[in-house]
Amino acid sequence: MQLLNGVGFDRLEGALKAANTRQSVIANNIANVDTPYYKKSEVSFESLLQSQVNEGRIVLRGRQTDPKHMAIGPANNVPDTLITTDQSTSMNNNMNNVDIDSEMSSLAENQLRYNAYIEQLNSRIRMMRTAVEGRA
Repeated sequence: MQLLNGVGFDRLEGALKAANTRQSVIANNIANVDTPYYKKSEVSFESLLQSQVNEGRIVLRGRQTDPKHMAIGPANNVPDTLITTDQSTSMNNNMNNVDIDSEMSSLAENQLRYNAYIEQLNSRIRMMRTAVEGRA
């Protein structure tokens, strides 16, 4: 019985890790807003997950009945985050390409996403708790 190991929880876990990584990357970009030759980085996760879902790939995975068994197929259906650095642009005379307004907007967007993921995770846990306790 997989209460907390389903695909939904895996995706939420991946999304939370991506939001955490994105927070670090944005904070690093903001910290280096005046650093000469610094190039901003971005995190991709949602687009990778969406493309994986849209492709509708059916991937065979072996069922592990014991943690000591070797995994068959991909270990995780959730893509890893991808961090890219934009080397092609520059905004200032010091060849830096960090736009503080854009980074602050990304920071607020990431905070909203993180809160939505946490709310969804809490909702799933509440539903399972209700089902296990047998109360309405």
